[in-house]
Amino acid sequence: MSTIPIITVTPSSAASAYARIQGGALETPTEASGPGFGDVLARAMQGVADAGHKADSESMKAIAGQGSVTDVATAVTRAELSMQTALAIRDRVVQSYQDITRMQI
Repeated sequence: MSTIPIITVTPSSAASAYARIQGGALETPTEASGPGFGDVLARAMQGVADAGHKADSESMKAIAGQGSVTDVATAVTRAELSMQTALAIRDRVVQSYQDITRMQI
């Protein structure tokens, strides 16, 4: 079963990140500060892809007569939920980007 990782941001780590960026440090985060947003997003998308592959393989087993309908339904439902979650995240990211571009400077 794939899970979408939870991103936990503490106020102190956020303040530290803002201070590094304001100071001109645009390097990638170190392991001590945790994974970057891109890494978390890549893992989440890999989880969605894995759920889709699992649903495909369960469907192929059922077609071949080696799997159960329950396993297929469970795998397809998990894949669908993973995809819906990914689409919701994408929509929120796009909406946030649009909000930022509409801000007046």
